[in-house]
Amino acid sequence: MPGGISHHAKDILFKSLSALYQNQALDVYGLHGLPRIKALLPNEFPSVRADERRADTVFLLEDDSILLLEYESNERFLDNHLKYLDYACRILHTYYQQEKRIRPIHIVVIYTSDVTTAREQLDAGDVFLSSKAVLLGEFNGDAIFHAIEEKVHNGEPLTPEETMKLILVPLMHTRFDRQTMIEKTIELAKAIGDEPKQLHIIAGVLTATDKFIDRSYAEKVKEWIKMNKVFRLLVEELEQEKEEMLKKVMQEKEQAVQRAIQEKEQAVQRVMQEKEQAIKQTEKRKAIEIAKNLLDVLPIHEIAKRTGLTVAEVADLAKEMDNDQPPIQ
Repeated sequence: MPGGISHHAKDILFKSLSALYQNQALDVYGLHGLPRIKALLPNEFPSVRADERRADTVFLLEDDSILLLEYESNERFLDNHLKYLDYACRILHTYYQQEKRIRPIHIVVIYTSDVTTAREQLDAGDVFLSSKAVLLGEFNGDAIFHAIEEKVHNGEPLTPEETMKLILVPLMHTRFDRQTMIEKTIELAKAIGDEPKQLHIIAGVLTATDKFIDRSYAEKVKEWIKMNKVFRLLVEELEQEKEEMLKKVMQEKEQAVQRAIQEKEQAVQRVMQEKEQAIKQTEKRKAIEIAKNLLDVLPIHEIAKRTGLTVAEVADLAKEMDNDQPPIQ
């Protein structure tokens, strides 16, 4: 379908959808006999007719076979199976060209609630095509939605089976029209606290309803996902800036504390030096006074020995005192 979701775009929707299917068996569809899904494959197959056909979803299974998963809302079984035969031929040709071997193909058709019965075989003589039909009209979409809605509103985690069922609810039998149910399901998914699961469900709904969803609404949802992603990146960036700012503030605070400690230590050292210098000056003055008193009774070298002054300092002190004496009349 033109304007549908392209695998080659590799946007967040298909990344989420791939992760969802890889971690979850297809038990919800009742496909208990198939191997588990291994990977999501490209779903576009060019042909020599210069046109391009796109299957709904193509998976590689763990046994290296291929699962072609189709969604239908009509009872044109013959037309649809001819289409699947065309897909199968293109898939076989594509992988034979790449690998030189034939991969087994499983075809599963998920029918919406519009279809109540389904044929599973196309018999054209030597050409025979078989498919597995899953009728979603047999599921009570309202009851499933209500039960899951209660769990989401109560903050309870969803099981893988509930996650898958919620994706398929818009295609089940409900009292609402399909577009309304698509919107209700996506709004419920937005209320889920687990962000990866939230995106998985929205991606799954957009993919499963690709043939039926209102295009303008689908674009709004995809834009919401992109905006949320941008918002998350912005929040992460702001948190990183906040962390870096906090780290910077703590570093500046630590540096300021270290500076204050250093300044305090230097101030204490200056005070101690000044105190020591004052003590020395006081002791020097006392020594000088003692020396002056002893100049008349002891020789200079003895005074120096007792006061701690040098002989030169005592001699200079003696000269100074002689010069201060008044002349004899």
